[in-house]
Amino acid sequence: MEKRRLGRTELMVTPISFGALPMQRCTMEEAGEVLKAALDAGINFIDTARAYTDSEEKIGRHIANRRSEYYLATKSMARTKEAMAKDIDISLATMKTEYIDLYQIHNVKVEQDWAAVMAPGGALEALKEARAAGKIRHIGITGHNIDLLVKAVKTGEFSTVQVPFNCVEQGAMKELFPLAKSLDVGIIVMKPLGGGLISNVDLALRFILEQDGLVAIPGMDRLEHIEQNLAPTKDFKPLSAEERAKLSAEAAELGPNFCRRCGYCVPCAVGIDIPQMFIFHLQYTRYDMKTAIPERYKGLKVKASECIECGECEARCPYNLPIRERLKQVAKDLG
Repeated sequence: MEKRRLGRTELMVTPISFGALPMQRCTMEEAGEVLKAALDAGINFIDTARAYTDSEEKIGRHIANRRSEYYLATKSMARTKEAMAKDIDISLATMKTEYIDLYQIHNVKVEQDWAAVMAPGGALEALKEARAAGKIRHIGITGHNIDLLVKAVKTGEFSTVQVPFNCVEQGAMKELFPLAKSLDVGIIVMKPLGGGLISNVDLALRFILEQDGLVAIPGMDRLEHIEQNLAPTKDFKPLSAEERAKLSAEAAELGPNFCRRCGYCVPCAVGIDIPQMFIFHLQYTRYDMKTAIPERYKGLKVKASECIECGECEARCPYNLPIRERLKQVAKDLG
């Protein structure tokens, strides 16, 4: 498989690599099968996070003995030096590794986050000390707020930047990507399949592969995902005009304000499975499943109508979606 240079990290990584967020849905045994199959297929870059519940544990349990075969990236929501230092040590122990290739400040969403991580005693200080001690090799940053990521890249402190990019979300192309490339900052693409809602995987990933220097990390939690996601890398062909039009039509149908199923909105205070609510509603409206979905919705223990409108989910949503209003619509349409 082709390798791409991840900016000034000099890491040569597979352009379609492994996003571990969905690994939370796997049993420990299932996770082992998927992780080992990914390495066997040639994937050499794995991206996880402290926030992805037990995904780091699954990596440590199943592929620590194959550490020389892959580059390892993780990330933390810690904003202070003390909390970040603690998370780095937990990651090292949990993934059973002596070093982590890339440690990222996770989901810098608002100016308050940015100020905290960059301040004296902030998370960046811990990362620099860990790098000097050999615990990590490179420092990166992730987020959905492109303006803040531009600010971060300009500081020169970060060797990589991770941002959503797909056929629907192309805002990073305007300023962030050209800036990052000019400063030799590696670009990691999250949500290349829109959280799994872009149905044509082949076209969506070929769209990413057309962009020079990008490394995509689609989420994988089943064996078939590996084969499906790597297929476009074999005998790669750029999109034809007809294929590009087809992908654009799907992007227009989805629109920019859809749920990517990242799961940051949960747990809900009353137990609503918010991403599942929106999946059901999308299937009901977009795929005209007017009978099956209301029946499945009826069987749920906690329904959208039980929302108490506390707003905690919206504060955590990286896309600033109006979750409370959408839950009201789900309740209205599905019963």
